[in-house]
Amino acid sequence: MISILILAAGNASRMRGADKLAEPVDGVPLLHLQCQRALSTGYQVFVALPSSDHPRLDLIRDLPVTPLFVPDAAEGISGTLRGAVKMLPKGDVLVFLGDLAEVEAEDLYTICNARVAHPNAKIWRAATAEGKPGHPVLFHQSTRPMFEDITGDNGGEAIVKSLKQQTVLVPLFGNRARRDLDTPEDWAAFRAKTGR
Repeated sequence: MISILILAAGNASRMRGADKLAEPVDGVPLLHLQCQRALSTGYQVFVALPSSDHPRLDLIRDLPVTPLFVPDAAEGISGTLRGAVKMLPKGDVLVFLGDLAEVEAEDLYTICNARVAHPNAKIWRAATAEGKPGHPVLFHQSTRPMFEDITGDNGGEAIVKSLKQQTVLVPLFGNRARRDLDTPEDWAAFRAKTGR
């Protein structure tokens, strides 16, 4: 059993007033598109949001996903993960950053299938074609208690570091595992390159 957790509780402070998860990609808001990609895997999809009245909820209201409202999201990504993971059903957790606009549904399949190909690992982590670690990251269910202790703005990095020897890197096409879109300039470059 795998739950896909889309992180959408950040404040997008580097966007200077805009919301990167509401930016259109292929004609739909990015967060909506990410949910569609995740849903296509057939797994249950959960979306971490800061509150029940956040505008991002309107971007996904028509989709069969489960919103998780995480009061600790103001602390940063660690607070979001700590609060959201404990609300998920039992099983493995695929953590999917909402702003990775180039990660496709097929990439989510690839990472989840690595779980079968490497059953003794504890973490299956997306990487660039050159092997640089990135996202999404699939965590074995046995790692879930470790999320209760994470702090700061490094998310699950402490968990990944402690289980380096039990981590499998899963190469994705190009640089899509590391190309997040955090600023208006990032978005302008993305649109200039892809036409999306």
